[in-house]
Amino acid sequence: MQSTQLLTPPAATERVTDAAITAAIKMLLANKKGLVVHQIAVQTRDGIVELSGFTTNLLARQRAEEIALAVHGVGGVHSTLVVRTADVPDAELQHAVARALADDPATNDYQVHCRASHCVVTLSGLVQSWAEKQLVLCVVQGVRGVRGVEAGELMIRGGAILNSDEEIVAQIREQLDWDIRVNGALVVVSIHEQVVHLSGTVGTAAEKDRIVGMAYQTGTTCVDARDLFVAYWVMGREIRREKFAPKTDAAIGAAVRAMLHFNPRVRSAETLVQVLDGVVTLAGTVRNLRIRQGAEQDARHVVGVHNVHNLLKVRPAQLVPDEEIRQTIVAALARDPYVGHLQFGVQVHGGQALLTGRVDTHFELEQAGDVVAGANGVVDVNNRLDVVGAAVGRVSAPAPRNPDLALAARIRARYRWSAGLHDQEVAVQVVAGRATLTGTVDTWLDRKLAAQEAHEAGAHEVNNHLLVLNTDPRINRQTPVEYGIEA
Repeated sequence: MQSTQLLTPPAATERVTDAAITAAIKMLLANKKGLVVHQIAVQTRDGIVELSGFTTNLLARQRAEEIALAVHGVGGVHSTLVVRTADVPDAELQHAVARALADDPATNDYQVHCRASHCVVTLSGLVQSWAEKQLVLCVVQGVRGVRGVEAGELMIRGGAILNSDEEIVAQIREQLDWDIRVNGALVVVSIHEQVVHLSGTVGTAAEKDRIVGMAYQTGTTCVDARDLFVAYWVMGREIRREKFAPKTDAAIGAAVRAMLHFNPRVRSAETLVQVLDGVVTLAGTVRNLRIRQGAEQDARHVVGVHNVHNLLKVRPAQLVPDEEIRQTIVAALARDPYVGHLQFGVQVHGGQALLTGRVDTHFELEQAGDVVAGANGVVDVNNRLDVVGAAVGRVSAPAPRNPDLALAARIRARYRWSAGLHDQEVAVQVVAGRATLTGTVDTWLDRKLAAQEAHEAGAHEVNNHLLVLNTDPRINRQTPVEYGIEA
């Protein structure tokens, strides 16, 4: 429901200056792994961030843009970042992209063709939906050496759109109401001749982008979001409070099934969803590990879900020999822009992959594990990588007298500038490079983000004791629920 009394900001709204936003983004970029900060220039005008300069790969460019979008007070991001990579022969790059699409369990049967010219990949063919097209783009952008992707010839299957205008609006509205990643309380959705018009106000630029994506997922041909504005006062807890009102198990289950349907990796899987007291149980069989992981993640994105018991079993459609899986993993790691330069040990037994070696950062550890999980035939990943260089890379700065206090200050600074964490009650203590997080946050995503930010700030280990709040406005009390996940 729209809350008309909340369409104007509170009188005491704080003001975030352009200079402060620019300084915060520079600080975050400097500490984010996978980015070369001195190659990126940042300017802010009236809350709109301008990024220019260079990155070493497409994923890094996307990562820099996402960092800026998630900063408290940012109203939008305009990026002219250019990707600079080592030259890769056209035939070699085309082969790498084709193999990446073939090795991915979701895209290996898509009717997609690619050709490479001067490190720019042009895609053509046919996919079934906007979500499938985004998945193809994601796979291609993750190939080392790709500087740009042209997807104008990659068409979404035509034909009459089955949903009426009213059904499209209802689907978008349902996603806004149930997805914990957005707050649609002040968003108005209308449609005319399959063109969706979004208006109103959201709290962050990242939310705006996600809502536009939600609209395209319904099958609409065009989305007009010019009248959807970003105002950081919308992130206030009083405005978000209504979203977390208690939900019935039946309603939660229906929302989880709807969420799974929109994921092109998951929707074809035979997944049984059961909900009891807000705890979701996923059961059945899936073809690959990415589907199992994606189903759990999607379920956790639903309002009212306290925890997820993932009982899904990975059973590949065809038996893949262990040596073939190992070779697929080795090739996938070599293609990755972030970890392709590192050496790994890879063993596979019965579809279970063991990954060993040394990496410099926690980010590289997670990235390598994610790459392995995406290999066709992998049923589980045992990530035994050692992080040997997790210190924050400020080589020119003198060592602080008390590194633990300095690290705690860096973590708190990151929380202060995070659009999702800046007003949440998170306490930070650091002993011998190990950060302990206590307090409360609104969602499990906030809990996970808090741990990620602590790692990015330079923590060697993170003890995440944050509790996730279920907010019940009807009885005006808050009950902390600790999710059964490790961040």
